[in-house]
Amino acid sequence: MSAWARTAGLPAAALALVGGVLAVQLANGGGSFEPMRTADPCVERTVTAQADGIEGLTESLVLLGVDGAACRLDTSREAFVLELGQGGERTDAEIDALREGLRDAVRRMDDEGSLPPASDLVDEALDTAELNGFLEAAIRALPDSVVDAALKTDDVLLRAIDELDLRELLGDLDSQDELNAQLEVAITQAVKDSLAARLRDLI
Repeated sequence: MSAWARTAGLPAAALALVGGVLAVQLANGGGSFEPMRTADPCVERTVTAQADGIEGLTESLVLLGVDGAACRLDTSREAFVLELGQGGERTDAEIDALREGLRDAVRRMDDEGSLPPASDLVDEALDTAELNGFLEAAIRALPDSVVDAALKTDDVLLRAIDELDLRELLGDLDSQDELNAQLEVAITQAVKDSLAARLRDLI
């Protein structure tokens, strides 16, 4: 079975972080009696992740992806996130816009050089991987150059995005509390699982 086949669970797990980051935007988007001018989502902005490692990487990806989706739909990011937070059936245009927004975010981060090499993520991925001790030790002993030649971070992310069941995700956004409970954990683990699966093929 191929490495990508073995990571069929990646898309399902990745759903949760998308929801989680949307929740963060929902939580921080209100509470003022004075209307604020919404930012143009088509204007590139710098995002700063609150976390480090794989979690921070996926957080930045989703924040930029939501901007890209709102731009494609000619709406503000705030209006787009609020609409998604209502759950229910989503349109094909919303699904396509979010997927392409996420893909554009990966390409932008790659062009900017903000995607870490796969070798920087290996230890974190292996810390939670269910591998036997011999295999784990063999993978950790691989030179960074070997890992980076075999695994490209942008490729891992793009493949994961292509497999996301965004319609299922967006239909499950019933409440802000539910979204907060899903924050970041699942996609972080999904990236770890993907890396671990690909690394097994190098041994």
